[in-house]
Amino acid sequence: MKIDGGCHCGAITYEAEVDPEKTSICHCTDCQQLTGTAFRVTVPATEDHYRITSGEPKIYIKTVASGAKRTQAFCADCGSHLYATSVGDGPKVYGIRAGTSRQRQNLVPRHQKWHRSALHWLPEFEGMTTVEEQ
Repeated sequence: MKIDGGCHCGAITYEAEVDPEKTSICHCTDCQQLTGTAFRVTVPATEDHYRITSGEPKIYIKTVASGAKRTQAFCADCGSHLYATSVGDGPKVYGIRAGTSRQRQNLVPRHQKWHRSALHWLPEFEGMTTVEEQ
């Protein structure tokens, strides 16, 4: 499925080819803090299927609990988070923030991870594959 989107202010835009069946929810505490809400919804795209079409995201490198480093890309003007990916050499997979896509209505999460960190007041999401960690 072809998607396109960008940040809230329009300074950065992108296009990608994704498999909507791979859309997922992450309940990890990093995603909660980075989004300012209960979880993050992402859809992956390989580097050959993701392209920034305008603007340049600001990059923040986050070291996660495992010690791995993750690139967090966002708009320096409006703060919209656009994607996360690995740091260093090797093939990249971009975790596109589903809310930034114009086709977000069609990106229905099928999986949830880090469920053990899910906030207790959330309803249970039915019909999803659930993983307690990642």
